[in-house]
Amino acid sequence: MQLHELKPIHKNKSRKRVGRGGKRGTYSGRGCKGQKSRAGRRFQPIIRGLIKRYPKLRGYRFKSTKTIPTTVSLQSLEENFKKGEIVEPYVLLDKKLIDKVKGKMPDIKILASGNITKKLIIKDCLISGEAKNKIEKLGGVIKSPTNNAMRSITGKKEQNAKRKTKS
Repeated sequence: MQLHELKPIHKNKSRKRVGRGGKRGTYSGRGCKGQKSRAGRRFQPIIRGLIKRYPKLRGYRFKSTKTIPTTVSLQSLEENFKKGEIVEPYVLLDKKLIDKVKGKMPDIKILASGNITKKLIIKDCLISGEAKNKIEKLGGVIKSPTNNAMRSITGKKEQNAKRKTKS
């Protein structure tokens, strides 16, 4: 007998087609009842469970619009400025009395802690009532801050009240 004369004794066995009834029994290899045994079964994706765990508490989607101003004391103005100088946010930044917040210039509020003996010109800064009195008593000038700075400091209730009076 040579290699080309070899023949199989029996036919090749065809593969079993599972899940179609017949010889495999009533469950056809699918186990018992339930979603997994049905045709066209659909499972929820695994990531859905992760998505559903995210917080659903009130306000987690939105950041607060109210910003807290950076504070500067009168004592630090006394130490770092000369008589008659202009106090502005950019000047305060150059003298390293304040830092930028996330690349933006923060709102600045001048507080009355400490004493001041110099006449200063203050622009675009929020000022506490006591600090305003001390500066004006020495003859200093206070120029009102920009609308953006004022808008961020005023509360939400005040803004809503202004809208209601307009309409």
